[in-house]
Amino acid sequence: MPFAKFTSLCCCAAALVVHAQQRDTVKAVSQNPSPMVEYTRQHERIPLHEYEGTKFEVAQLFAKPVEVFIPRKSRKARTLDVLWHFHGANYLVQHAAAQYRGNLAAISINLGSGSSVYGRAFEDATKFTAALDSILFQLERHLGHAVQPGKIILSGFSAGYGAVRKILSTQSNFARVDAVLLLDGLHASYIPEGKVLAEGGVIDSTGLAAFMRFASNAARRESTKQLLITHSEIFPGTFVSTTEASNFILQALGMKREAVLKWGPLGMQQLSVARRGRFEVQGFAGNTAPDHIDHLHAVKEFLRRLREL
Repeated sequence: MPFAKFTSLCCCAAALVVHAQQRDTVKAVSQNPSPMVEYTRQHERIPLHEYEGTKFEVAQLFAKPVEVFIPRKSRKARTLDVLWHFHGANYLVQHAAAQYRGNLAAISINLGSGSSVYGRAFEDATKFTAALDSILFQLERHLGHAVQPGKIILSGFSAGYGAVRKILSTQSNFARVDAVLLLDGLHASYIPEGKVLAEGGVIDSTGLAAFMRFASNAARRESTKQLLITHSEIFPGTFVSTTEASNFILQALGMKREAVLKWGPLGMQQLSVARRGRFEVQGFAGNTAPDHIDHLHAVKEFLRRLREL
């Protein structure tokens, strides 16, 4: 990779890790990601590429246009799984959709920085269903035939978890969602605010309630719901890290991590796994911006794993 391109990617990654992991608050807060630059792991990146298929925008639903992509292989399908991905480059979502084992329509939604902007987009409990119906209507218009939704999959990278949390907080939406993928994006607040666990703070579980409920459901032997959480070791310091949030859910369900040491997607280094039923948590090494961005670039691999659960 040319040095200029590598430098650009690193700068974007550093900016993203600062903005994407902010708590739901209108007040500016500091955080303490590692200032180190990590060179040991490969941090492979999916190159920018145009994927064949049907692409269009829906501009009326949110503050910014929604990008919709149907891979070429899926354009004649009458039933399509529907992936909603919140936060992250559109071409990476298209890369995942193009190699999905099945027929898929991928929806990319990028609304800005911080989880609150994603949560506010779904404050209206009817917004998710209305947006889905609108996008399905547009799909039929562009494809020229009727389309039935198959599985409804929510995917959130970093701050994108804010939308997933708000959607799952509504009973009707919860019932309609079949699978959830959280890519290094699962946070909450400390009580008192900003007081970390080591200093006597506790986790405000209200921010994790919707995910707890979905995890509990997916962990049941008879459940059809699927949940995959991936996380790095990034410790923001002013709000609950993805590791702490994942641990909270695992402990509440009486689940324990299994220590592993193996290569993951794109040169990531996996350290742990916990699994019950169709619920799985994968922990990965790293406390730097590139370690965070790894999870987004590996969305294809993690989507495949989610489908296997």
